[in-house]
Amino acid sequence: MKNIKAFFGGGTIGILGGLVGLGGAEFRLPMLIGIFSFSAISAVILNKAMSLLVVGFSLLFRSSEISFSFLMEYSQIIVFMLLGSVVGAWFGAGIALKLKSDILYKTIAFLLLFIAGVLLFEQFSFESNGALFNKESYNLAFGVFTGAFIGIVAAILGVAGGELYIPAIILIYGVDAKLAGSLSLAISLPTMLVAFFRYSRDESFKVIFENKSFVVVMGIGSIAGAYIGALLLGVVSNEILIPLLCSILLVSSYKMYGHKEH
Repeated sequence: MKNIKAFFGGGTIGILGGLVGLGGAEFRLPMLIGIFSFSAISAVILNKAMSLLVVGFSLLFRSSEISFSFLMEYSQIIVFMLLGSVVGAWFGAGIALKLKSDILYKTIAFLLLFIAGVLLFEQFSFESNGALFNKESYNLAFGVFTGAFIGIVAAILGVAGGELYIPAIILIYGVDAKLAGSLSLAISLPTMLVAFFRYSRDESFKVIFENKSFVVVMGIGSIAGAYIGALLLGVVSNEILIPLLCSILLVSSYKMYGHKEH
């Protein structure tokens, strides 16, 4: 029964994420805590495992439209943002492991609130007018620092961080949104692997092995949902969808802030 709920729960989250162009991990995390009653750190680690699955498949799915060889033409962006994001991911995972449960719940609540704000900002007032700085070296350096911040946030939540990487890449480097999405995935995958490795050194990581079938089933549901969501693009306008998703994040943030261990 738990695995059935996991599949359909992951599928629902995947559809919502696919409609926006995200993996849905931001919405999966509150589900893992609120519906499946995992502790904060266990939910973050499980979320990270499933996010890895979704991001890997998403990068593969998008390769038919944006090839890996084309992405390599922007390898400087990937490399410099990765320099910051992998370091941020390592420290972010370390921070999550050290925080007491009640503080981690509140931290998650704040970061969900932050992501809701970013989504709204990106939807209603975000436009790119070219690269942020005139000098390429400045943009590359700024990418390192931005990547580090996003790496920390993504590691603490167990998410890919696309909702933060994509607007950052567009703003700093002036590329279009579609390319930014694939660049985001290329940066997210190794960044998440670093955070995943950091989590694997802690005793809390055993939650993966204790819930292997759950992770696989919910991960498959998330991938299938993300694919369906991508097919449904255009059915629901972003003017309706984004505020709806932000409302979910706001409610989740409120619940996380006051959440207590059972």
